[in-house]
Amino acid sequence: MNLFDPANVWAIVFWVILGLILVTTAVAFVVARRGRELPPSDQTPQLPVEGEAPSTPGTTTAEPTVTAEPTAEPTITALDVPESASSRLGRLRRRLANSNNALARGLAELLSSDRIDADTWDDFEATLISSDLGVGPSTELVTTLRKELAVDGVSDPTAAKGVLRTELVKLVNPDHDRKLNLTGGNGLPAVVLVVGVNGTGKTTTVGKLARVLVAEGRTVLLGAADTFRAAAAEQLTTWGERVGVDTIRGVEGADPASVAFQTVEEGVNRGVDVVIVDTAGRLHTKTGLMDELGKVKRVIERKAPVTEVLLVLDATTGQNGLTQARIFSEVVEVTGIVLTKLDGSAKGGIVVQVQRELGVPVKLIGLGEGVDDLAPFETEGFVAGILGE
Repeated sequence: MNLFDPANVWAIVFWVILGLILVTTAVAFVVARRGRELPPSDQTPQLPVEGEAPSTPGTTTAEPTVTAEPTAEPTITALDVPESASSRLGRLRRRLANSNNALARGLAELLSSDRIDADTWDDFEATLISSDLGVGPSTELVTTLRKELAVDGVSDPTAAKGVLRTELVKLVNPDHDRKLNLTGGNGLPAVVLVVGVNGTGKTTTVGKLARVLVAEGRTVLLGAADTFRAAAAEQLTTWGERVGVDTIRGVEGADPASVAFQTVEEGVNRGVDVVIVDTAGRLHTKTGLMDELGKVKRVIERKAPVTEVLLVLDATTGQNGLTQARIFSEVVEVTGIVLTKLDGSAKGGIVVQVQRELGVPVKLIGLGEGVDDLAPFETEGFVAGILGE
């Protein structure tokens, strides 16, 4: 075919024009259809939310509500807030007053007697002795009461109780200085050495004493110098952590004197108010161990004076407790007594006897197993308690 033939040229032009018209028509049709399917240009297409049906064209879909995950707060272990000393003392006094100890029973029986004869006095004296008051103090109290009540009698129970109260206060001795010596000299911390045999609650007492001092606003450092009992250091550390007090400890079986020295040295460096050193619960019959206790005290004093030596005694042990008190006092010069387990089963007369035996005062008492069941000993409150006041 001759492309340059005029007839053929017009045929080609015709078909090209027709093709262009068809293509333009098709494009216009597609654009018009897409325009009907798209949303208006001033709306943002909404994506379907998971779990919801897609929105139909021409409707407005509410935006999904997004709840922000709460940011986890860092875990902060709250420290215990120890009970105040006055609150503890009042609570322990009430508990003592409600207990059914032998001394309280004997006094109640005497006051309730219509007629006091020789047999009544004998029974009363036996009750006093059984309450661990001791033979000497018991005889003194009975002699004085017989003299006083022989004049006034017991027709007035209130007056008779007043006489009893006065004489008991004298026996317990209100003149003793029961304050803990917690003042170190020359900027050094006070050092409290706590001693006693196994089972008296010595380590627990150290922890409770730390709580008492923290409640008074003092800074404290504990020393776990009982390196023979594996659980002692852990127990003491736990007590300290509860009130924000650090504990210095050594490996099991370490030299107790070395741990005690390191504790006091650290206390000096930190500038704390009080260092309390717990010692092993030694049997008072073991001469070598008792000598080691003396060594602990001597080594501590190379760094700072020991301002207080507290002997922890179980109030239920009676005469055995007095034997312990004598020997410990010979080794480390005890300055104060802590009587634990002075609850309903204990005999309050031990207070009088142990003070006479050592010539040092009971400074702290413990009633029960609660963390704040340790309080300063107070003569008037103690006597009022055993009289049920």
